[in-house]
Amino acid sequence: MTRPIFAGIATTVVGLVLVATPAFSQSQSPTEGPAVDGSPAWFLQGSFPDPGGRTRLDREGRVTVVPRSEAGGYRTSTGDTPGCRRSPVCGSRVGRRRQDLQRVQWAQTLGYTFTYPEMLPPGLGGVPAVALDSSQNLWVFQRAEAGKPQLLKFDPDYRLILSVGPELIGYQDKAHGMAVDAEDNVWITATHGATVMKLSPEGELLLTIGERGRRGDWDEVAGQRLLWQPVMVAFGANGDVYIGQGHGNESPNDTGSVDPANNIGASRILHLDKYGAFINQWFGNEAGPGKFNSAHGLAVDPANGDVWIGDREDYRIVVYGGDGTFRKTLPMRNLPCALYFDSHGQPWMASGQDGQFLKLNRNGKVLGAIGNGMGIGSGQFIEASYWVMDEDDNLYAGDTAVGRVTKMVAPTR
Repeated sequence: MTRPIFAGIATTVVGLVLVATPAFSQSQSPTEGPAVDGSPAWFLQGSFPDPGGRTRLDREGRVTVVPRSEAGGYRTSTGDTPGCRRSPVCGSRVGRRRQDLQRVQWAQTLGYTFTYPEMLPPGLGGVPAVALDSSQNLWVFQRAEAGKPQLLKFDPDYRLILSVGPELIGYQDKAHGMAVDAEDNVWITATHGATVMKLSPEGELLLTIGERGRRGDWDEVAGQRLLWQPVMVAFGANGDVYIGQGHGNESPNDTGSVDPANNIGASRILHLDKYGAFINQWFGNEAGPGKFNSAHGLAVDPANGDVWIGDREDYRIVVYGGDGTFRKTLPMRNLPCALYFDSHGQPWMASGQDGQFLKLNRNGKVLGAIGNGMGIGSGQFIEASYWVMDEDDNLYAGDTAVGRVTKMVAPTR
């Protein structure tokens, strides 16, 4: 089995000192397994320091990490929304030290190659999400520096054709998920900002769901329409909108909050029509069949309308019917950071900081992989997150912690 070689990666890192600790050393023989029953071979690979968006690129897509001392006041959140508090699961969990993890990597058998379109304007900030419209224009959602545009639209030749600035949508506090609907409207989520926005193909703001800077429970009977850590949207065949809420270690809600509008304490899926009218919602509560700790990944199965939820922190995919009826749970070896169905109806999963995009069957079996794991080298990702595929099966992705867009080119059919 051929494993990726990442020669020269350390030379591109500025301001970071990597010590040969067990977390990063590759000197020990990794635990591995052979290809079995349609799944590729796998092995373990260490983690890599997260630069948090403090990166610059050269023309070949090579990454340089900018030291904190040179990054000025760059940050991904304004801090205007209060932090999670008075809940036993706020913040990082004891025992889950991401930098110490050995991550499951799958052998790449799909034949994809990695290219780096030169497109993003200069500046810091990772790219948590990209999306394509019906004209094959590429939308890019970036955690850019305050005051700079975060939503950009490029034509198929990667020329910038639209820049949506803060004067139109404000600062997207912790920019997160993005998806384009069947009418070419683009929907964006701000986890800390507690809003989901719908914009026209021309960048006009059509709808805002939630209240900027105030997270809380959605209570339709009381007329209270707040969001809590919205991370991603997905669409049903009829245009209905599903919003995944509850971000990783920050979910469930502030169960002990003094704010009466925010006390239910559960990650959830909110089901609305395309105009934002309430239809339904259902809750996770971490433990048990049909429960989920977070709703980081989100996609609707075009074959039957089922809603797939990537419960990232608990390494599982939870599947519901479009009406909120629990279907099944699929245990995974990787972080289910994002989910996607391609033009053939095939399910895929982005493995977050495990740094790969995985082709799945509907039982969660890994059928193939793209990506060289966690890192800043060629074909690597600090966090492989929300992505999109075109009709030729080429895959476009950003990186939540690195300011570059990767095009993964499918082999010739």
